[in-house]
This record gives sequence, C-alpha cells and structure tokens, in this order.
Amino acid sequence: MNALTRATFSLLILILLGCASAQAQAQQNYYVDITNQTGYTIVYMYVSPADARSWEEDVLGRDVLRSGQSQRVNLRGYRSPIFDIRLVDEDGDTYTFWNVDVSRRDLVVTLADLD
Repeated sequence: MNALTRATFSLLILILLGCASAQAQAQQNYYVDITNQTGYTIVYMYVSPADARSWEEDVLGRDVLRSGQSQRVNLRGYRSPIFDIRLVDEDGDTYTFWNVDVSRRDLVVTLADLD
C-alpha cells in the first residue's frame, strides 16, 4: 500500500471505532421500581421508550404483581430514561403513565391512577 492509501485506511478505521464507541456510550441501563397499591393484582406490565409507536412485551411474563408488592424492571440498552408504562389489573383496568423519567422517579400505583 502506498502512504496515501494507508492514511485513508487508518482514518476510516478511526472513524468507525469512534462511531461504535459513541453508540455504546449512548446506550445506558436504567431501572424503575413499581409498587402496586391498587388493591388489585397487576397481570400485565408494559414498559416502552416514550418515542415508541407500540407497547413492548409484557415484562411480568407469567408472574403477577399483587397489591402491596413491588417489582424492579431493568431496562438495558436504551438511549433515554424516558418511558411510557402501562399496567393492566385482573379486571382489565389500565393504569398508564406517559413520559416517566425513570432516572428520577419510581412509581407507586393507586386507584387514583386508573385510566
């Protein structure tokens, strides 16, 4: 390789490494503790980035969140701490929280939060 080709190749490698590093730094891990004080069992819990067009998968899976219990939801690999959260209780009632900054607050869900 001539000197110009080597310099161009080296510059390209540096740019690619910089992009990968910036992307890795932009993605962070968050969590939110959700406490159920509704008097009802929560059977579905959806947590999605605030800019998502649809809800992500139910984070409870086969578990439930009984009244008086808390659940920590780990959120890995996201660029922003702002999430929308929807809970569904055993009667099908929903509790939706928009634009929750999980880096600043947890949720205590009560009947006053019913949609």
